Amino acid sequence: MTTQPKEVNISAQQVKELRERTGAGVLDCRTALTEAAGDLEKAIELLRKKGQAAAQKKAQRQATDGLVGSYIHMGGKIGVLVEVNCETDFVARTEEFQRLCHDLAMHIAALDPKYIRREDVTEDMLAREREIFAAQARAQGKPEAVIERIVQGKMEKFYEENCLYEQHFIKDESVTIRELIDSLIAKVGEKIVVSRFVRFKVGEAGGSVSSQDSPNA
Repeated sequence: MTTQPKEVNISAQQVKELRERTGAGVLDCRTALTEAAGDLEKAIELLRKKGQAAAQKKAQRQATDGLVGSYIHMGGKIGVLVEVNCETDFVARTEEFQRLCHDLAMHIAALDPKYIRREDVTEDMLAREREIFAAQARAQGKPEAVIERIVQGKMEKFYEENCLYEQHFIKDESVTIRELIDSLIAKVGEKIVVSRFVRFKVGEAGGSVSSQDSPNA
């Protein structure tokens, strides 16, 4: 005898809450909630995976349109410009894309990332950080057999603190910037990338600048 799957009743309030937390469309939210049997956290994870899959499919496409987002903080003491690329002017003019550009500029003003992606960190910097972390572990008397694991864990923390895509979004720390961007990619169906940004702070020499060699990287 075949057992029929139990029907799940998804309320409008559940869909609304999921939309507020993920920015996904109504249909996508309802589908995710149904697949997750009404479990909100599981539905969020399903939507994130969908966004990541969509981003991977579009990774080789060209993103030559877009906008420059800006944000001024602390009465003009900190300012950020960030270039965010997409594939068409149509998407660049949407409210969601413009909000993303503004939110990214605000996030950069607050958390001051030094790189866009972990791949942008130079080999010299990585070697220096690993050496420091290993020396700290040895000074604490940690055995050599576990030092590599300790260093690897600290390197992940280094990426999270210094790379924009790895940082947790200041307006919703349950998602990373990469996941935030991936969710919009899944929604609009275009490749979206951060190609460069500059952060200025009054009293600091120059400005902290990070960029990609190409907006399609």
